Amino acid sequence: MSGAGAPRLEIDGTGIRVVVVAASWHTQVMDGLLAGTRRALAAAGVTDVTEVRVPGSFELPVAASRAAAAGADAVVALGVVIRGGTPHFDYVCSAATSGLTDVTVRTGVPVGFGLLTCDDEAQALDRAGLEGSNEDKGAEAAEAAVATVVALRAL
Repeated sequence: MSGAGAPRLEIDGTGIRVVVVAASWHTQVMDGLLAGTRRALAAAGVTDVTEVRVPGSFELPVAASRAAAAGADAVVALGVVIRGGTPHFDYVCSAATSGLTDVTVRTGVPVGFGLLTCDDEAQALDRAGLEGSNEDKGAEAAEAAVATVVALRAL
């Protein structure tokens, strides 16, 4: 299980402005990721949260870039791509991952990576933070983004 060994992050996100950019495909999975993100941000004391929906995971980097340029302290990027029978999966996953990496390195604004890249819907549901899921990748992405803001402010 990929969650084995994950750190327990307890962070104070008071005063941090977070923009959540979320894809629209796979509604049930996305609802779980968003709910986990909201729970984690609330637990960290983050109250300045804006949510923006984009069509799909390919569009996450441009929305994250705009959020960073508009003054977000952190961005949480949420999406899910499920493998199909064509190379489309590989192209979208690669482009979204590279694009989100570029945003965070270029801008210095942490981007929590909540993009699920799964072989099937069952894997996505198991990571979506829904009742019965083994992992909550939305919460993990939010915690990572806020914790990175706090760490960078200490530099």
